[in-house]
Amino acid sequence: MAEKLLTIGYSTLADRVKNIAPSKVDLPHDIFISIQNPSNIEFELPTNFEFNSVTTGEKGVTKSRNAVLGSTKTKYLLFADDDIEFIGKGIESAVSYLEANPNCDLVLAQVSDADGKLRKAYSKKEEKLTRFNSAKAGTIEMIVRVDSVRSKRVAFDENFGAGAENYLGDEYIFVTDLLKAGGSATFLPITIAIHSEDSSGSRWGTEPDLRVRARVFQRVFGALAPLIRAGFYLKNYRKFGGFKNFANFVIGKF
Repeated sequence: MAEKLLTIGYSTLADRVKNIAPSKVDLPHDIFISIQNPSNIEFELPTNFEFNSVTTGEKGVTKSRNAVLGSTKTKYLLFADDDIEFIGKGIESAVSYLEANPNCDLVLAQVSDADGKLRKAYSKKEEKLTRFNSAKAGTIEMIVRVDSVRSKRVAFDENFGAGAENYLGDEYIFVTDLLKAGGSATFLPITIAIHSEDSSGSRWGTEPDLRVRARVFQRVFGALAPLIRAGFYLKNYRKFGGFKNFANFVIGKF
């Protein structure tokens, strides 16, 4: 049997475990499921494929992602949600890239919707990730080199992400923390999964949204954050309803 290079690591809630289906990925891989059950409900584990799992009473997707990262035994880890469908050839291409480029610690790939439409305006070409081009990174687009990430002591900031007060920015912070620690990350225009559109953008431009985005930029850029926030607001001021919140966003005060 070929060596397993990859783990597909799911993060889910107890009442959604039943949604996880066999991956249909030909590349030999392990499956690990991090299950959060803060309400201590009864649930059944899947029986139609092999996997390892951990169940906790915690809440918050970044805590779940960190549990997956800490439990992975293979060379690479692909993060997953319970409602995702994988594209095996794309995953194989991304893993082959990591094998051929041992200095690359993270590949960021593409995800499409059920109709085959890319979910974002991705780059058309391969490019190195920086603090300035990785803000839209999604966890389910990431494949990481596990030992390198661990050796650099990089993990998801549990103060950010779904289930936390700061409900976004966790992926961006993860990528930039990796870069700050001396790691390397690359975007590849390879589609690795199909995932339906979500509603996270419905809060765009609201005061809570601006508050969280201000905190994310502070976390990533530190003293430079006011300049970055000003540029970001000006680029998107129509989405934010004009300039009424400009000053508060720039100084990070609401």
